Amino acid sequence: MAKTTHIAVISIPAFSHQASIIEFCKRLIDLHHHIHVTCIVPTIDTPLPTTLTLLKSLPSNIHHTFLPPINKQDLPQEAPSAVQIQLAVSQSMPSLRIALESLLSTTLLHALIVDPFANEALEIAKEFNLLSYIYFPPSAMTLSLFLHLPVLHQQVSCEYKDHKQAIQIPGCVPIQGQDLPQHLQDRSSLAYKLILDRCKRLSLANGFLVNSFTKIEEDSQRALEKHNNKVYLIGPVIQTGPSEESKGLECVRWLENQRPKSVLYVSFGSGGTLSQQQLNELAFGLELSGEKFLWVLKAPSASSDGAYVGAYNDDPLQFLPHGFLERTKGNSFVVTSWAPQAQILSHISTGGFLTHCGWNSALESIVLGVPMIAWPLFAEQKMNAILLSEGLKVALRPKFNENGIVEREEIAKVIKGVMFGEEGNEIRARIEKLKDAAADAFKEDGSSIVALHQFVTQMENFM
Repeated sequence: MAKTTHIAVISIPAFSHQASIIEFCKRLIDLHHHIHVTCIVPTIDTPLPTTLTLLKSLPSNIHHTFLPPINKQDLPQEAPSAVQIQLAVSQSMPSLRIALESLLSTTLLHALIVDPFANEALEIAKEFNLLSYIYFPPSAMTLSLFLHLPVLHQQVSCEYKDHKQAIQIPGCVPIQGQDLPQHLQDRSSLAYKLILDRCKRLSLANGFLVNSFTKIEEDSQRALEKHNNKVYLIGPVIQTGPSEESKGLECVRWLENQRPKSVLYVSFGSGGTLSQQQLNELAFGLELSGEKFLWVLKAPSASSDGAYVGAYNDDPLQFLPHGFLERTKGNSFVVTSWAPQAQILSHISTGGFLTHCGWNSALESIVLGVPMIAWPLFAEQKMNAILLSEGLKVALRPKFNENGIVEREEIAKVIKGVMFGEEGNEIRARIEKLKDAAADAFKEDGSSIVALHQFVTQMENFM
């Protein structure tokens, strides 16, 4: 009988990251029953309700503990959500050290697995002589950028958006500087400094667990393995969630009454928000397309990631164009809170996905074989959109006008293109092949299963 192996994981106060690392832990212990996990969760003000729901479904050998909350009022109010989250995590490091000391007093802890935006914990792991790994929720392409950023910072002296030549990230398709992550676009900003510091700290990790799989990022994987041979592509790890929770939802019942592949699912993820002007154009574009849609609607915000740390009490429906719901009645279903994304994407009635290109959402769409409209908002989403539309060719991208707005006619055009056009049919054929490849990755000898076994073997060989 295998001896128990204890590991601790630390995430950040953003649901998409928390959901991903928790699903990874569930998959890990499903394969290796002797592993026990303690999830350490930093918080801002209070734990996220969606996180509390997710934690209730954990198996018995995954435990969790919340670090003392950071007061949101103690964070710079004008800072972007990503900066607030990173500063909150930094302020939580003394509490993490205490939590680890407490854990080590009762448990033979073998390793610490940390989110890339909580990687100050790598230094604490060294203090306690623990193995440490980065669990990387985004793509292998983004990890390659993060590892390359200190070099890129030296090579390029101007703002990246002003750099004339395409930027070559090792193992990735060349991209323009303006398509690098949002918070790299102002090199004098605190956001850039925080990310650069975290990228420099990645070398402290003993290895990297990446939420991707070989078939979609083979070139990036090869480049990463040249940098560090302990890189494990262990995805696609997606959130399936408790299905009982969504059975009686009205939006699911509405889907049951629609024709196969006839509904466009529209969601900008747990953090994404649009301006009022863009929300109006999207509404009119959906209406103009004449296609059926299920829209997860959030109140507008001046910040594209405004829903991450801000809770909006306003009813989102009041921000829709006058008469929109009446005019689209029968063709539409608008959800103003949480929606069971995996269940919606897997439903036979769903034929397309208008997405912000968060990596979790992109992987869910690939795993479930749903063609995409790629509409990136923030973080590394433009890079994901390039990979999806130009690299894998499983998404269409709408064009933004000179004011950074996607106009209603363009929206209607890409909706029709992905739902019924010839290009949409080609995308559907390609994503079906990737769906099969994603399933193959988790067969007994699949690439991701092999990678998970290699990770556990190499970790335990260090013990």
